[in-house]
Amino acid sequence: MADGKGGGSIGSREPGAGSREPGRPGEPGDLRVPVGPDARRWRTFQGERILVAAARTVTSTVRLLDTLPALCRSDPRVDVVFAFDPTSAFNDGVHDLLQAAGVRVMPWGQLARTECHLVVSASENIDLTPVPADCPVLVLPHGVGFHKLVPDARGTGRRLSGVMDDERAWHAVSHPDQITQLAEHHPGPAARARLVGDPCHDQLTASRPLRDRYRAALGVRDGQRLVLLSSTWGPQSLLGTDPGLPARLTAELSPDDHRVAAVAHPNVWSAHGSWQVRQVQAAALDAGLLLVPPQRGWQAALVAADVLVGDHGSVTFYGAALGTPLLFAAFGEESVPGTPMAELGRVVPRLDPHAPLAPQLERAVAEHDAERVVKVASGAFVEPGRALERLRSLIYSLLALPEPALAGPPPLYAAPEPRTEGREVTALWVSASVTADGAVEVTRLPVVTGGVEPVEDDDVFVHLACDERERDLRLLGSASVLTSDSGHGSVTAAAARARETLARWPGCRLATAGFPGGCVTALRDGRVVESRATGPVSEPGLHAAVVYGLLRAGREPGGVVALRVGVREEDVVITPWSPP
Repeated sequence: MADGKGGGSIGSREPGAGSREPGRPGEPGDLRVPVGPDARRWRTFQGERILVAAARTVTSTVRLLDTLPALCRSDPRVDVVFAFDPTSAFNDGVHDLLQAAGVRVMPWGQLARTECHLVVSASENIDLTPVPADCPVLVLPHGVGFHKLVPDARGTGRRLSGVMDDERAWHAVSHPDQITQLAEHHPGPAARARLVGDPCHDQLTASRPLRDRYRAALGVRDGQRLVLLSSTWGPQSLLGTDPGLPARLTAELSPDDHRVAAVAHPNVWSAHGSWQVRQVQAAALDAGLLLVPPQRGWQAALVAADVLVGDHGSVTFYGAALGTPLLFAAFGEESVPGTPMAELGRVVPRLDPHAPLAPQLERAVAEHDAERVVKVASGAFVEPGRALERLRSLIYSLLALPEPALAGPPPLYAAPEPRTEGREVTALWVSASVTADGAVEVTRLPVVTGGVEPVEDDDVFVHLACDERERDLRLLGSASVLTSDSGHGSVTAAAARARETLARWPGCRLATAGFPGGCVTALRDGRVVESRATGPVSEPGLHAAVVYGLLRAGREPGGVVALRVGVREEDVVITPWSPP
């Protein structure tokens, strides 16, 4: 590979005027600027080369938008224009991404009328018909290597994901073994493969010092464990084989100790629509699941995760490379034998969907052999940290341009903070017990449709607690405890709200309302108690659990009571309250 600094070319043509037939009018819908027959009349930046970024799916488009800004920054010699290839079954959402990015987008057919100097794509399946025969096409990986077999859009069989078998195609790969793999099955592309590295892996590795920031953005508190679910697309994926796993997992994990997030491949969202994804995961969302949208956030969620439950998709592989404790919930035959992903499937334990899930997560964390797993994953990456530098050299060599003289190394941008979809948990099964030393131990689990109610015994008292914002009226009507937030400005206002709640919902036994610094709980017998915590616990549901547990244990709610929930313990001071 030429280093690009001297302007040497390994596949590009001499520059033209941006149109294959200057002077002729374009077709309806064609861009006139920065490409088009008379584009130079209207352009401010008189670029020397046209680089066309080919957008076909959300996955490939996101990879282009993540990578190109660091490669062609501050260089007016290169005009970057996007072209949308509409032939994919997973093209829904591409237009929205491009519009949000503010890029210029030309119709795919205009490529045939444009003198472009390089087409860059993160999809090996773009329609090459309109691409000029003498224009090189650089294929960037949109995952890790060539480890997966996918349905062939041009036939009924399967093909190796990531390979464009065309004499115009150059492949950027992340490890020498991938060139060997190509040589065995696709000799032509192997001859034009160039060792670059993996920009995404470099970004993930370099972003690890930002872990606390990402956890805060996901709402993960100190002492909580972030469980991340990762699913590729298709019937052999995690969601394809077990779409109910997120709901069962959230039902087993206390929100006091855990947060659960899920990353689904963009093809899942594009094929089924965000509405259907939310419908299928409605029970899990109600129980606190955080859905990471396909456009942004999976990298940060991966850095923030404490344990990963995944499948044979690339996100899972990246997590393994970070050393994250891992369980496979699915591992399809789409995985290509002899690849690092196939080896990962051999050494990583499997999740048993029919056994209790929480203990399996505990074992995965306790018994994780990070050194072994990272060693396997490292078989897909070479010389970490240099991918963008190598990729920029390759791009400028294909463009027959020297790299910018004063550019320095390309910037390695931090993974963006995650933006997630989720709902606050407003219905909980609460188990409370009073210990011999008078402390109240509380365990809470989300209410999940079809889930099992915790079992009560002589020492553990179970009740349904709902925040008044709960949307399911059936749950509100059957809750023993109802709570409202801390927005009441005074003790008196909170007491009035608690009493009103009891009057509105005759089925509940007590109601708790928050105010700055504490809570007020109204009992069915007319008593009202005030509670204040000595530590950060201000959630009305926990104050209510202490009062409820004491009452069920036959103790008067008063005095200083130790509250134990998850890893936290603090004192709650309970006193009678009466109107001033």
